Amino acid sequence: MKAPTLILLVIFLTMPRLAQAIDVPTITLGVAKADSPQQVSTAIQLLLLLTILSITPAIILMTTCFTRIVIVLGFVRQALGTQNMPPTQIILGLSLFLSLFVMTPTLEAIRVEALTPYMDQKISQEEALTRAIRPLRAFMFSQVREEELTLLTDISGAKEPANRDEVPTLTLIPAFMLSELKRAFQMGFMIYIPFLVIDMIVASILMSMGMMMLPPVIISMPFKLLLFVLVDGWNLIVGSLIKSFAA
Repeated sequence: MKAPTLILLVIFLTMPRLAQAIDVPTITLGVAKADSPQQVSTAIQLLLLLTILSITPAIILMTTCFTRIVIVLGFVRQALGTQNMPPTQIILGLSLFLSLFVMTPTLEAIRVEALTPYMDQKISQEEALTRAIRPLRAFMFSQVREEELTLLTDISGAKEPANRDEVPTLTLIPAFMLSELKRAFQMGFMIYIPFLVIDMIVASILMSMGMMMLPPVIISMPFKLLLFVLVDGWNLIVGSLIKSFAA
């Protein structure tokens, strides 16, 4: 018998004894009879918590500035023509941390008004949820366009709200998303224009020189990168994005 096989055999035979000698924790999942209503309530709360955690990415996409930032940064990469540079992971990571930066006042308001009182057992879960939604609604109202709100209200068939408090959250969220998509594409259009001009100039020069078989993108990409570096493009893009949420 070879030495590696013998070693594996010895480890396999000694594993039960090692498990008995060391306290190894185990995890069990099951359904058992509840002895009190509190146990049922705790199980339901745990189920709701797991459900909320599973839809957290969707909540981040729908109620924060993440959508606008990630779309604009994606337009920047496409306009530069660098294909996968910067990589998608870097764009998503930068978008996430920029979103946290922009949403810091809102998150702080949620912590002060809802999370801290709930952890101190001063308010109920329902009250904490109501207080947590208020800062998010205020942020979305500061960015949503009246046209999108009117569109979603008309589609839902509800009567026209007299003030912001009467606008349902289920109407506000898709209206906010449409507004974010519109602003992101507007910014993407403005980003594309200078790079498109460079592509047109390079293509015209190549055609005048009779070099029609040479792809203009190969020649124009270094010039686009040079222009982007000279104008400090990343600072301009990030600064414009953050300032767009303060408007």
